[in-house]
Amino acid sequence: MLNFEELKFFLNEKADQYNNANFIENDPVQIPHRFSLQQDIEIAGFLSATISWGNRKSIINSAEKMLDIMGNSPYDFVLNHSLKDLEFIQDKSIHRTFNGEDFAYFIRQFNRIYKENESLEDLFKVKDSETNFLHAIERFRNSFLEKGKHRSHKHVSSPYKNSSSKRIVMFLRWMVRKDKRGVDFGIWKNTDQKYLSIPLDVHTGNISRKLGLISRTQNDWKTVEELDHIIRQFDGKDPAKYDYALFGLGVTKELL
Repeated sequence: MLNFEELKFFLNEKADQYNNANFIENDPVQIPHRFSLQQDIEIAGFLSATISWGNRKSIINSAEKMLDIMGNSPYDFVLNHSLKDLEFIQDKSIHRTFNGEDFAYFIRQFNRIYKENESLEDLFKVKDSETNFLHAIERFRNSFLEKGKHRSHKHVSSPYKNSSSKRIVMFLRWMVRKDKRGVDFGIWKNTDQKYLSIPLDVHTGNISRKLGLISRTQNDWKTVEELDHIIRQFDGKDPAKYDYALFGLGVTKELL
């Protein structure tokens, strides 16, 4: 097992290796990269992140299907769609359990939110006393979802229910993280990246355990915070850069 300094050096090296423009080509982050308007980036990014489970190629194909339906102008579509547009979407198959009904629901919520806010950043504000996005994600969830049960609620996971909220955490990395590598956008100027966590799934969880970064066996929010604790000792100002290291190690199977 590597000691603290060796581990830090190793992970910094791997983060540096994988955090570059080549990463974009095979990753769902390529979808929001097709836009320059902030609101287009946010909507395309949030929708792509929401369906990010399973094979990356099929995620990208499904995200492209949503872009096509929105005429490749997400923000314009969100603000100006007709009832007929939503009826057309309802019966579409989109991505696994995320169907046309869910897509239409998301469009409706975006429409309401963008009428009141310039950016989704307004709904993810972290308060001074907080150390990560736990409460901010829950506040966003409460703003985004309508009161009363709806099938689409399952697609916006809740850290209060101990979900790792992997897809939202990944979306936040895209929007908040600032560097000059070209993968993350860093367009949310009022949000500090020190609050970011690692998007935790089966792969990043397994690699983290192999490296001795976490001991918990579940991939849940408590484990996200366990991982937070150690990666912030490596780099307290930019902890989420280690997502590249863990992801890269997972893809290359270097540690197997």
